Amino acid sequence: MRSTLLVLAAGMGSRFGGIKQLEPVGPGGETLLEYSVYDALRAGFSDLVFLIRRSMEADIRERVFNRLPTWVQPSLAFQEVEDLLDAASLEQAGLLSGTVRADSLPPRSKPWGTGHALLCAAPLLDTPFAIINADDWYGREALAAVQSFLETAEPGGMDHCMAGYRLSLTTSGNGQVARGLCETDSEGRLLTVREHTGIERRGERCVSIQPDGSETEVPSDTLVSMNLWGFTPAILGFARPLLASFLARNAASATAEFYLPSIVSSMIEGRQGSVRVLPSSEEWMGMTWRADVETLRSRIAQLVASGAYPSPLWPAPARSQPVLAQARAWAGQGKASG
Repeated sequence: MRSTLLVLAAGMGSRFGGIKQLEPVGPGGETLLEYSVYDALRAGFSDLVFLIRRSMEADIRERVFNRLPTWVQPSLAFQEVEDLLDAASLEQAGLLSGTVRADSLPPRSKPWGTGHALLCAAPLLDTPFAIINADDWYGREALAAVQSFLETAEPGGMDHCMAGYRLSLTTSGNGQVARGLCETDSEGRLLTVREHTGIERRGERCVSIQPDGSETEVPSDTLVSMNLWGFTPAILGFARPLLASFLARNAASATAEFYLPSIVSSMIEGRQGSVRVLPSSEEWMGMTWRADVETLRSRIAQLVASGAYPSPLWPAPARSQPVLAQARAWAGQGKASG
């Protein structure tokens, strides 16, 4: 069965201070998302979709797509703040042409979150698919576990999966991070996922800082979501009315976001589907803060030195060899090397 990797790359990088999706981290100038794509292709994903802002298209094509092997044919989907909004929501957000917001504030500029991103990519998602963030590294083990789950998933069913990481392995020493804290039942099914946007590591302790400044200690072995989900296309039909309901309540907000965990929580609470949590022992790498980059480059260099990744990451195209033959040869090498 074919499966798709959806890479969410439309973020604005407000905490990072730039377009972190295109930040070079590999010894050959590779971006972090290229390492995730490499791992996903090795794991067996057949199709790639990149969700970006339209203003990023030229840079993505030049700095990422042009580096990929000729047999890798990614598709593009776009997320803009006005996409999928009805006229009433556009007006409240100050995005309706020829009108101004009732509160006289500037038009909304912040994207509507990962749930909105999912639905913006929906026309290209007709197979079971995984979702990842462009600025996070997930590890081949976790991607392979999700791919294995999706291989046997019923495309019209509502049984999904999620890679679960230990909180202590997903924090940054350079500032707060956002994580979805998970609770599971005795059979490893997800019961709840709660988004915490201000998690901070203090020595061996992990603390969640609430918007009002209060603090709650979180056990370091808590399973968290890093936005590596495995879904069937059926999730799209379930999510659409949730987005409409969210916009009816929040279209005038400058900051409210429609998160993937909100979709999952609604599904579980309504007993409309299930999510199997696939525990991962991988240690997160990513770019939340500018200071994370040097740590990331050092760790990538270590993985290259250990043989986990080649350098350069992508093989030079064999122009005289058919595209399908190149793909099969590369996939065979991956299976042989693990």
